[in-house]
Amino acid sequence: MDAGDVAAEGKAFYVTTPIYYVNDAPHIGHAYTTTAGDVLTRWHRQCGESVWFLTGVDEHGTKVQRAAQAGGVTPQEWVDRLVGESWLPVLETIDAANDDFIRTTSTRHVQAVQRFWEVVRDNGYVYAAPYEGPYCVGCEEFKLSGDLVPGEGDYAGEQVCPVHGRPVEQVAEDNWFFRLSAFGDRLIAHYEADPDAIQPASAYNEVMSFLRQGLVDISMSRSSVAWGIPLPWDDRQVVYVWFDALLNYATAVGYGAPAGSQQAERFASTWPADVHLVGKDILRFHAVYWPAMLMAAGLDLPRKVFAHGWLLVGGEKMSKSKLTGIAPSQIIDHFGSDAFRYYFMRAIAFGQDGSFSWEDMSARYTSELANGLGNLASRATAMVGRYREGSLPAPEALLPAEHSLVELLGRVAPQADARMRALDFAGGIAEIRGLVEAVNVYVTETEPWALAKDPAQASRLDTVLYTVCECLRAIAVLYHPVMPKAMRTLWSELGAEATLGPIADQRIDDVARWGQLPAGAGVTKGDALFPRLEDPA
Repeated sequence: MDAGDVAAEGKAFYVTTPIYYVNDAPHIGHAYTTTAGDVLTRWHRQCGESVWFLTGVDEHGTKVQRAAQAGGVTPQEWVDRLVGESWLPVLETIDAANDDFIRTTSTRHVQAVQRFWEVVRDNGYVYAAPYEGPYCVGCEEFKLSGDLVPGEGDYAGEQVCPVHGRPVEQVAEDNWFFRLSAFGDRLIAHYEADPDAIQPASAYNEVMSFLRQGLVDISMSRSSVAWGIPLPWDDRQVVYVWFDALLNYATAVGYGAPAGSQQAERFASTWPADVHLVGKDILRFHAVYWPAMLMAAGLDLPRKVFAHGWLLVGGEKMSKSKLTGIAPSQIIDHFGSDAFRYYFMRAIAFGQDGSFSWEDMSARYTSELANGLGNLASRATAMVGRYREGSLPAPEALLPAEHSLVELLGRVAPQADARMRALDFAGGIAEIRGLVEAVNVYVTETEPWALAKDPAQASRLDTVLYTVCECLRAIAVLYHPVMPKAMRTLWSELGAEATLGPIADQRIDDVARWGQLPAGAGVTKGDALFPRLEDPA
């Protein structure tokens, strides 16, 4: 969808990922956040809601400037190459259906950032002053003395950044400052009135503790960095990279656009963001600095900031600098994008740290996808082909075994909906998986292969085959936001594409209505949805 298109009538459900820093190629930690946003927005789309899903890249700041210099190219050449060769392709790799992709070097962003800071300055929240103190280039963050921790190993005896484990740089500049201190009490009052605005609870407690210590003004510009957005009233300085980057959430949907334009209408129908998905290491920027900036400009605050945990490899946070970064393609080339999406949403409680291991993913792929859902789909479509020549039979009277599945589906659908909306992806998937397991047990207990041997049981076999396929219809719809490719294939194999229309048009709130798959639908057995894999040597 083009970024200029106007959203459907009424406010869109607006979800954002962080805009990722382009000093290097993406790893699975970045793909994890984007996958979560994609699953959430696909789910809301299938609830019939207007949705807007934004992701993108942050291209300014010291890290990019230095990386470009080391590579012997200009910063713009550096970011253009990385975006084109690494960041945009990974969206296709993980099968993301984002509505927009924002770059902080784009004209629409640059102009809107300058307009925003002019408004904030006119409102009296920007002033000139010298800055001297610690700065972490890795975080692109002005640090407070209390933020630093004692170094270890080569850095023993020094104060280091707790995220990167490296010494910070001492910076002395004449900058422009944002009056962050003016918003401490207002932010406390806001979050006390709406504690769900920061999740999970641990993140809320962390932010409130920070706010109650009192806020100090922070530099909103840099005079020693050339790669950034020039201040409109002082072209000797650029906007501090975070105070440029955070604004992407508003600039991407039309902040600052002329009244009456399509972009202005987009902003009116989309803002504020419903969910900002962020890593916990950038929580302070999103739950303190960002809402304070919006207050200073007179804009509505985001409805929720959700800070997920870190992906760990060998006990270390995913990081290129520590050589623990893994490219998404390394996993997806083996398991496929659906299994990648399933595993990271299923195996890790969103909001907590979680460890990735190849062995755990392989085990879950085999037991839950290949032997679980995949085997069920293969058996069902094969039996309809073998016993009813590929035509879905009409069911006869339902017995308690069938009623049990109908009732289970009636419970699973709303429970999965509630969990997915609450960003409990692992819980939502567990609800759906419970239905898959129940249907597998049903097949084992009803023994359709035995029924097929007795002509007197023909009507009973019809009912069993229909029940399994109708359950698979519902499972395909419920799993579609998580595994879109495989579920589109299953949908087609069930004959649902030809009889009910595209799977993306099926509604979550209608999925439990029994009997939607029509008798006579053409059922075909295709290749395995999740083929058995040999682990690489």
